This record gives sequence, structure tokens and C-alpha cells, in this order.
Amino acid sequence: MVLLAEYLSINSNVLNAFTKKAELTTEVEEKDITNYASLGWKEVIGGLKSAELGCEFLQDFAASQLDAIMWPLLGLVVPFEVRADQAAASASNPKWTGSILINGWNPITGSVGDEATVSMGFPTSGAVVRATS
Repeated sequence: MVLLAEYLSINSNVLNAFTKKAELTTEVEEKDITNYASLGWKEVIGGLKSAELGCEFLQDFAASQLDAIMWPLLGLVVPFEVRADQAAASASNPKWTGSILINGWNPITGSVGDEATVSMGFPTSGAVVRATS
């Protein structure tokens, strides 16, 4: 599969026109429950789950564009949705939804001659749900 038309929405704003990269990573804490009955083998169980929505955007400072959308969200927990393709969610195009904390925004980064991009990682708050409709 090649990603050609990924879908990203943050706070009900579809950001496909600005998005170069969106990745959702999830993990579960590893809790050590090793005891003497483990016979020298480490035993683990899953603990708290967490996730992060990593994004790379092409910056745009024009009125009602990317910076004007994201700046007011700083410090807020807002909904997100991400899909591998912009088509409707389906069994072959699942969607992941939840809430993220906009814990930072880097409006200006780069060097001479670079494209103006913003790379951010937003932690999720609460459950991340996978759905096919």
C-alpha cells in the first residue's frame, strides 16, 4: 500500500491540504510482575495505554489557513480523526478517532531555502477508537 491521499481532521478542520505526514502511534506500558514462581524468567502484563498523533504540516499564515486554525487550539483537548485514504471509512479504510492535547505549536521553523513546515506530536487524551464505518 502506498499512502497517496491520507485524511486528517483536527477539531473538525480537515487539514489534508496542509498535511505532509500523519502517523498515529500507540503503546501499552509494560508492568513487571516477575516473582519467584517465574523461575528466573521475566513476566510482564500490559498497563496504561497511550498514543500520539505525529504530524508534519506545510505552514500557511493566510487568514483562516493552518496557523489561524491551530494557534487558538493551543492548550485545548480537541477531537481528531485519521484515515489512510480520504474515502469514507470502511473495512479496507478504517478510521482512528479520539482526542488530542494541543500541547505546543511551532509556527516558524526552518533554514534559508527550506519549505515552511511544522512538525508536531500531540498526545492523546482518553481512548483511541478504531472503526470501519
